[in-house]
Amino acid sequence: MNRQTAILAGGCFWCTEAVFVEVRGVLAVESGYCGGHVSDPTYEAVCDGDTGHAEAVRIEFDADEIGYETLLEIFFGTHDPTTPNRQGNDIGTQYRSAIFPLDDDQRQRAEAVIARLTAEQVFDVPIVTTIEESGTWYPAESGHRRFFERNPYQGYCMAVVGPKVAKFRRTFASHLRQR
Repeated sequence: MNRQTAILAGGCFWCTEAVFVEVRGVLAVESGYCGGHVSDPTYEAVCDGDTGHAEAVRIEFDADEIGYETLLEIFFGTHDPTTPNRQGNDIGTQYRSAIFPLDDDQRQRAEAVIARLTAEQVFDVPIVTTIEESGTWYPAESGHRRFFERNPYQGYCMAVVGPKVAKFRRTFASHLRQR
């Protein structure tokens, strides 16, 4: 097994986590905070927008089964990378679209994927996803972990997370984990 890690921020981490737990080759997904300037941030502080952190997910994956670029394809295909500091009604820097590469190779591959999607004009407007230094990773509080799985009938989950997961299942069916 070739175990690797990716850190991605695509808006609310409940959505991003719910997508990636269903991806074949993904070993673990953890919601948390990355890219800020405050030690040990809380959900409330991050939501206030004062810590500089993004709601993000740390994905452990088997690179022999799924590549980093494929994870990025899923990432770009399941959120809006063209709106700065916003995903739907979630507004603020904590909801920015960001990639936090863990080494130069990941940085170069992220830049190449963005350049390819731009050249192919996959989106009608420019991609605003940032590529940022990862800094310290802070796991989210336990109540946020596997939130959609535990709360599928909660309002936000029904209105936002569920449709996003359904889109992933349709668009990336070949990457679904076998149940």
